[in-house]
Amino acid sequence: MKDGVTVRRLFLILCLIPTLAQAGVYTWVDDKGRTHFGDRPPAESNSEPVEVTPPPPDADNLANERRQRMNEFLDSQQDERQSRQAAKAEADQQAAKEAELCRKLQARLKHMASISTFYNLNEQGERVYVSEEENDRIRERFRTKVQETCG
Repeated sequence: MKDGVTVRRLFLILCLIPTLAQAGVYTWVDDKGRTHFGDRPPAESNSEPVEVTPPPPDADNLANERRQRMNEFLDSQQDERQSRQAAKAEADQQAAKEAELCRKLQARLKHMASISTFYNLNEQGERVYVSEEENDRIRERFRTKVQETCG
């Protein structure tokens, strides 16, 4: 018996759904002159039913197309943002390498100031000291290199 009652109730609910979905819309003007809309007309004022027409089927397709275009736009914006971030990270890494190189070159330049004279090694592995003018040229070339590299 319970199954029969449950089936009847379910059938009754299914029959009522279309009428609930097509509930009317009413409009009325209150005593202050404001227009109102609602699904139930008020008892104390005159109301008029408003005909509500569903959107045409093409509206869903247009909405889907707009949504798809918006998603494509957002995806392209995300891709551009990621590529800018990658380029910035690469530029930051390159700047860090250049800063480290400058630090090392400046440290070598400072060390060169403490060296009184430079030498070369000959074929026998012996030291051959360079002249004072050559010392000055070596220091000046290195100073120019540091200036060009580090700014």
